[in-house]
Amino acid sequence: MSTTTLLLSLFEYKARADAELLAELAALDPIAWQAQRKGAIRVLNHVYVVDRIFAAHLSGRAHGYTATNTAETPTLEELAAAIAESDRWYVDHVAALAPEALTAQIAFTFTDGRGGSMSREEMLLHVATHAGYHRGAVGRMVPQLSTAPPRDTYTVHLHEAEPGRRERA
Repeated sequence: MSTTTLLLSLFEYKARADAELLAELAALDPIAWQAQRKGAIRVLNHVYVVDRIFAAHLSGRAHGYTATNTAETPTLEELAAAIAESDRWYVDHVAALAPEALTAQIAFTFTDGRGGSMSREEMLLHVATHAGYHRGAVGRMVPQLSTAPPRDTYTVHLHEAEPGRRERA
C-alpha cells in the first residue's frame, strides 16, 4: 500500500467518523444536555479550526486564525456543514497529490507566532490523528449522556468500506 493510498483511506475514515459523531450529538436533547453539548461543540470546533489551519499550510496560503479555536461557538448544524466541507477538501487534496509531493518540507507559522516545518505527509498525519484524539474525548462525553457512542475505529471503517474484507480469514 502506498502512502497516498493509506492517507486517502485515513481521510475517508475521518470524514465518516466525524459525520457519525456529529449525528450522535444532533440526536441529543439540546435543552437537557445544553452544557455537555456545548462542550462537545467547542472541542470539535477546535478540531475544525486546526484542520483549516493545516489546510492553509498545505495550500501555501494564509489562514487568518490567531488561535486554535474561535471566540464564538457555532451551532452544531453550522459546524457539521463546515466539517463535512473540510473533510471533502482533505479527501480531494490527498487524492490529487503526486507521491513525491508528500515528502516536501513546508515552513509555516503556528498561531503562537513561532515557526515550524513539517513534511506534507507529517501534516496530513497530524490532522488525522489530532481529530481522532479529540473525537475520543467527545466520545467519552457521549456515554455520560446515555447514548451509545459511534464505533470510531479504523477497522470498522475498512470493513464497512470494503465488506469483502470480513469474508477473508
